[in-house]
Amino acid sequence: MMNYKGGVGKTTLSANIAADIADRGNKVLLIDLDPQANLTLSFVSIEDWKNLDRQERTIKHWYDQYLDYEHNTSLRELAITPSRVNAKIKQNGNGGRLDMICSHLELVEVDMELSSKLGGHTDRAIRKNYFNVLSRLRFKLDEIKGEYDVVLIDCPPNFNLITQNAIVASDCYIVPAKTDYLSTLGINTLLKHVDTLTKKYNQHLNVKQHRDIPPISPQILGIVFTMVSYHGGVPISAQREYISQIERSGLPYFNNSLRENKTLFASAPEAGIPVVMNHGNTQQEQIRRETQALVDEVLAAIKE
Repeated sequence: MMNYKGGVGKTTLSANIAADIADRGNKVLLIDLDPQANLTLSFVSIEDWKNLDRQERTIKHWYDQYLDYEHNTSLRELAITPSRVNAKIKQNGNGGRLDMICSHLELVEVDMELSSKLGGHTDRAIRKNYFNVLSRLRFKLDEIKGEYDVVLIDCPPNFNLITQNAIVASDCYIVPAKTDYLSTLGINTLLKHVDTLTKKYNQHLNVKQHRDIPPISPQILGIVFTMVSYHGGVPISAQREYISQIERSGLPYFNNSLRENKTLFASAPEAGIPVVMNHGNTQQEQIRRETQALVDEVLAAIKE
């Protein structure tokens, strides 16, 4: 889940998609790579998060191991099962579960430190270091992804090394976008950067020691329009224009979107249960149905 632009509803979208997929009886792993840690705090209380920090069980501490000792423990040791959302999932009796690997506010410093690992005195050393840094998450995720039906990674709003780690580790990606000029402006650039990264990374697989490693091919599943305001059952005219621009561009997008509702979405993190899992008044039921319809589209796109 990524976009260069922050404030596009990426965290809200990640939380609701992951929770609904788990609620349908799937094992889901959420990985929060955004230093703002908003996704983490959508499921985990601040006190529990502080405890995880003291126990060194965040993704920041996992990268610290590599920076300090050139190795990482299993991601399995970082995964937690947030109690409030999983109690709700358990009520359905479908056997689903949502696990999470939490972020840390100092992850932004890790991103800068990782760049220091890219150098080398020879071309061979530079190639080796590039491959090792970019492959950290991929190889460790390969060890545990058989335990999950879906792994969803929430990326920071940039294209730094942490985001590149996520792309290398992913089969596909979703781009959340508000229907405004700034949010849609950089989407083509983002796709070009993903393509460039893919080609550069795969070139490193041509050397003898890496020939048994399959190439990566992350595909865009689609753009999800977020914070959409409706009038008369359709998006307001200003937003329709940006939706039309995406349609004309030929980029893939999802027919269902995330409706604007600051009241419902803003209060959900404190409860630790995303909006899509709660029944309520007519407005809340409408958002729940629309989000579930979006998840239907996402799952169908993944299967393709």
